[in-house]
Amino acid sequence: MDAVRVWTRLITAGLAVASFGSTHGQQLKAGDEPVLRVIQANGIKMRIAEQGSGPLVLLLHGWPESWYSWRYQIPALARAGYHVVAPDMRGFGGTDAPPAIEDYTIQKLTGDVVGLVDALGEKRAIVVGHDWGSTVAWFSLLLHPDRFSAIVAMSVPLRQRTSEPPTTLLRRTYGDRFFYQLYFQQPGLAEKELDGNPREFLSRVYASPSTPREPPVVTDPSASAGGWTVRLGKPTAPVPWLSQADLDYYVAEFQRAGFRGGLNYYRNFDRNWETTAQLADVQILVPALFLAGEKDLVIGGATKEQLAASMSKRVKDLRNVEIYPGTGHWVQQERADEVNKAVIAFLASLPPP
Repeated sequence: MDAVRVWTRLITAGLAVASFGSTHGQQLKAGDEPVLRVIQANGIKMRIAEQGSGPLVLLLHGWPESWYSWRYQIPALARAGYHVVAPDMRGFGGTDAPPAIEDYTIQKLTGDVVGLVDALGEKRAIVVGHDWGSTVAWFSLLLHPDRFSAIVAMSVPLRQRTSEPPTTLLRRTYGDRFFYQLYFQQPGLAEKELDGNPREFLSRVYASPSTPREPPVVTDPSASAGGWTVRLGKPTAPVPWLSQADLDYYVAEFQRAGFRGGLNYYRNFDRNWETTAQLADVQILVPALFLAGEKDLVIGGATKEQLAASMSKRVKDLRNVEIYPGTGHWVQQERADEVNKAVIAFLASLPPP
């Protein structure tokens, strides 16, 4: 079903109240929702959710997500005086999904972000990212430093360049054990599983660390024992930050667009590594903020101090690192109020554009 019709149906059904707001369940005033439209950027059509006026703030989602992952931030930032734009990233939702794996390199993805700034008639923007959106945000600053005035990264810190291609290191680390990023490397394999039942997969991968689950169907750690969904226990209770209407929206998006585009981000790990050696020591000089959940597996249990120290050599104006206790990977949705407060305070501290 077309995404706009899905959203219209949710509004008509009165379910959007649970999804949009600066606080969970807070009812919004009439007209306090973003507008969806399609624009041309970097040679592709991109669907964006847009609201507000003022300095441009771009919100870049991760995998497997959409613009909708920013449903709590868009109206809050717009009310705070910003022109907020959350695109469906290349390969997701209502944005074009080019066919080739090499259409999803970091150069293409950061080119999309710069293309958005151009298409919106601006010279510079503040960039906010989560998960893969954070990686794209970091590299947008590294590759196009003159186009961005500040960054908020969530879940994925700026990491040091590895000495070997990423998949080489992953295969050495995991051997014949299952790891999702290695599972994604074979074109068509993960698509077959995830496209076959998006609801089962998304309902499991979105669950919070505290969500009770059934035991997983597959406990054998070997890669040959099965895919990913069967290794994730089925939730036995609602996820507090994810209503049924929210899940329905995500499922409809992936039923329409499929998972291939987002999976191709992972299939460019080594290509990105090979083509960005010149960036290994490049520093990020603009103000930066980093946010993550304490239970987010991406940060591997790192403390605020450890994360700040690991980024400090290259991120020269890191204003703060905020770690939210008991929170998982989907930080801007799980802790919407706190994230909104932190981001708005950070933006307010920036010099006028």
